Amino acid sequence: MAPAKVEVIAGLTGCEAKIRLEADELRQGVCHTPEVDYLITTFPKEEYQQAWLDSAAIYGGKYLVGSRWIVSAKEPEMLEEFRTRLGGTIQQLRGRDPAPAPSRS
Repeated sequence: MAPAKVEVIAGLTGCEAKIRLEADELRQGVCHTPEVDYLITTFPKEEYQQAWLDSAAIYGGKYLVGSRWIVSAKEPEMLEEFRTRLGGTIQQLRGRDPAPAPSRS
């Protein structure tokens, strides 16, 4: 099953996405609306999506995660509204502190 296209997800959320990144492992578009700015990222394979989530975990935050797509917003409360239109689940990623410096003993 192919993932939804950035443009399809954007249309369901009421915007026309501007594509800002096209690569083999992901495609990302940005939406600017009067209420919120947000990113829509789609992935051709689940392992690319998981790698993206693992990388994003460093920063923490909430994300709306579907089948090979992710929506991230500057205003995380908008994700609940998007969830009613798109499905998916809201995931809270915990930020990680950088690795501590080795102690001198």
